[in-house]
Amino acid sequence: MSNFWDFNVWAWISLTAILFGGLLIGNVLKKTVPLLRYSLIPTSVLGGVILLVIAAIYRLITGDVMFDTAFFAYSGTAKLETITYHTLALGFIASAFKTNGGKLNKQRTTEIFNTGVTTVSTYLIQGIFGLGITMVAATVLAGFCPAAGVLLPFGYGQGTGQAMNYGTIYELEHGFDGGKNFGLVIAALGFLSAALGGVTHLNIMKRRGKLKLSDRRDGSLYTEEVDPENEIPMQESIDKLTVQIALIVVAYFGAYLLIYLLGSLLPGMRSVIYGFNFLLGVLSATLIKTLLNLLYKTGIVKKKYTNNFLMTRASNFFFDIMVVAGIAVIRLDILEAYWGIILILGVLGAIITYVYNRIVAKVLFPDYVEEQFLAMYGMLTGTASTGIILLREIDGDFRTPASDNLVYQNFPAIVFGFPMMFLATLAPVKPLLTLIIFILFFTVMNLILFRSLIFRRKKK
Repeated sequence: MSNFWDFNVWAWISLTAILFGGLLIGNVLKKTVPLLRYSLIPTSVLGGVILLVIAAIYRLITGDVMFDTAFFAYSGTAKLETITYHTLALGFIASAFKTNGGKLNKQRTTEIFNTGVTTVSTYLIQGIFGLGITMVAATVLAGFCPAAGVLLPFGYGQGTGQAMNYGTIYELEHGFDGGKNFGLVIAALGFLSAALGGVTHLNIMKRRGKLKLSDRRDGSLYTEEVDPENEIPMQESIDKLTVQIALIVVAYFGAYLLIYLLGSLLPGMRSVIYGFNFLLGVLSATLIKTLLNLLYKTGIVKKKYTNNFLMTRASNFFFDIMVVAGIAVIRLDILEAYWGIILILGVLGAIITYVYNRIVAKVLFPDYVEEQFLAMYGMLTGTASTGIILLREIDGDFRTPASDNLVYQNFPAIVFGFPMMFLATLAPVKPLLTLIIFILFFTVMNLILFRSLIFRRKKK
């Protein structure tokens, strides 16, 4: 039994206080420093950078990792990774509980499907360039793994967990010394590319006068948005916000049970299954929301339990914490390994992701080009939460379908993207064959993605 004065008892409180402190300091700087105020840097990104700099200075002075000291029970880094892991899923679950005010029509279904295909296509183009670069580098660097570039789509497209997972596989099973760290560094650079690239794009669009600012950015709200009719009271025997949080947590617990079951049935895919906690969380939330709607329509339940305003606030809260923790956990000292090839992969990964998603957004999403682009670029270089944060700068109330596209695209993305998980294990054994398959796969995905333009031209 722990004593109340032990660091173990207070480690989580200390860590979350640090994260919230970074957010508050970032907000103060954002409001008071003119350069930051007009830069459109999200406060959560700014807060994370502040903690990252403080941690780097601490390590420079002491030689220790700040978050792995006794004050954080020697496990702050692991706790930050856990926070990042869970808040991503919780934010998506909260978004999934929101009602869209109507059924999905043919256009919306097509846009969601296209978003999922875009996700997989971006994975593939990242894999093509990444694998091509490291195959060339392996001919020059003795002992370098030619398949290391496959970690680019995992680090940029899927985040730290998957990049670390496949980096570990390459290290343990294929002799890639430092593979785990390589994956972590790629993921770190991906997050920085998402934040810096997205902010740069926001500022460029702002200077050109092409930036669409969110409506009512003064923060004014209408009563019917906060407390619509036919919903449970804001305050009764249980607070309305408590009900929203309860639904989110119960949905996540349901997702965990499903994840545990699938992981037990498919132990070889356990790491991949647990990496898609946000997808199964959305599925769980959708099932609960469908059940509640059914009970309401049949008259068994007299009031609606979910509230769009509060669910938006909850999702924004989780995504803010996600971004701060995700940046704070970055280990700058890891960049010392393979710095040359990592820098090339990082810069090229950001460029090709930017260009490809810019083209797709302009061609296939003409009604909300900027919103779709920012959401996808943020997700496919850093994390899904980065895409949401960048999206919020120009669509704070999520009035465009871009945020829903980001949530529901996971279903088609997992179907088309699943084969890439297996190709990644083939790459260290037969890198050239894997590269050829990537190219063919990418060609097929783009034929599907631009099918309307291709077939229309053929018809003409």
